Amino acid sequence: MPQVFEFKLPDLGEGLTEAEIVRWLVDVGDVVEIDQPVVEVETAKAMVEVPCPYGGVVTARFGEEGTELPVGAPLITVAVGAPGAAEAEAPAESGSGNVLVGYGTDHSRPARRRRIRPTGAPAAPAPAAPAPAAPAPAPVVAVPAAVSDVLATAPVAVISPLVRKLARDNGIDLRALSGSGPEGLIMRADVEAALKAPVTAPQPAAAAPAAAGERIPLKGLRGAVAEKLSRSRREIPDATCWVDADATELMAARAALNAVGGPKISVLALLARICTAALAKYPELNSTVDLAANEIVRLPAVHLGFAAQTERGLVVPVVRDAHTMNPEALSAEFARLTDLARTGKLAPADLTGGTFTLNNYGVFGVDGSTPILNHPEAAMLGVGRIVPKPWVHEGELAVRQVVQLSFTFDHRVCDGGTAGGFLRHVADCIENPAVLLRTL
Repeated sequence: MPQVFEFKLPDLGEGLTEAEIVRWLVDVGDVVEIDQPVVEVETAKAMVEVPCPYGGVVTARFGEEGTELPVGAPLITVAVGAPGAAEAEAPAESGSGNVLVGYGTDHSRPARRRRIRPTGAPAAPAPAAPAPAAPAPAPVVAVPAAVSDVLATAPVAVISPLVRKLARDNGIDLRALSGSGPEGLIMRADVEAALKAPVTAPQPAAAAPAAAGERIPLKGLRGAVAEKLSRSRREIPDATCWVDADATELMAARAALNAVGGPKISVLALLARICTAALAKYPELNSTVDLAANEIVRLPAVHLGFAAQTERGLVVPVVRDAHTMNPEALSAEFARLTDLARTGKLAPADLTGGTFTLNNYGVFGVDGSTPILNHPEAAMLGVGRIVPKPWVHEGELAVRQVVQLSFTFDHRVCDGGTAGGFLRHVADCIENPAVLLRTL
């Protein structure tokens, strides 16, 4: 007799309380292995593949794609020991213990799926799946008869996947049909009868008022960004200063470093190394304000956030302990995190805990900006595009590679003199990279 286990949406960490189902990775009737990813969800911080701690046959799914579920709501039920699931092992009482891909589960292992098919002899029925605990969950998807008959009482009484496919291919809403089978079960004949029924022309509706425009839900990543930026504006009295800098020598230094072989060093990595050097000289800018204690908290480590544009929007991955890295190590870490961001595989821990942000908006072809601070950080350096411009160099007019720098800071942690000193030090290092030798 198979035993049915209910797998609920786990606590995804970092204070997250809900997630939206983006894509199911398994269907009802599939055989899953322990720790196999079964669903991809979007939290307010990242896309996450959620692995199931049980191995067996999927007997039910809760929630359609696009549904938002709270932590603790049922995701799927798995029948352990069901016919055809000989390869799946019965889980320990607490399951595998792994919760998220990126937290102990191998990203590279492909998800394996195998569908149960009838073998002639009817399978032993599995116990009914527990009712969802989440408020107003989406309907449970039906289970093939070869696995169990637990969904005979589902909102849409359809067992046969062929009937579902016939209805789906012809645009028939199964919820609108009355089944002629036992206990109202919808049969193939019911769908075929609906296809033959005459179509009634719809009556013209009363004129509706002019639409007010497209409405886009402010949720998920976009909602989290909106809330964080709004909180930053509400709580932080920020100010911005800026300066133009001659980046010709910095670009020449980068070309010389990359000419000697080895991994290529990016401009962003050089700017990051300059930032960590400037923060060592002005540590009050690597801080946060504790409103409850009415204190400024200076932080010992620089966890450097950097803005990365993805198809899902702007995210800010964090390079841990950036102050301990040289430009080569910073380049490698920027490349790794950027690749994860573009493929939607950043873990929540990759997007939190930053203490200072480097915002390279020059990639958008603009020179300047007054960015909003990444709450609860106290400062952000913005970098515009590096372009040839007329510049007075050694007393003569010349064409030089010029960049505009903007520096936004929390005025509670320092005055303008400190902010100006930080920005000037960054500009000096860009104009004369040898200044960095003092801090290496």
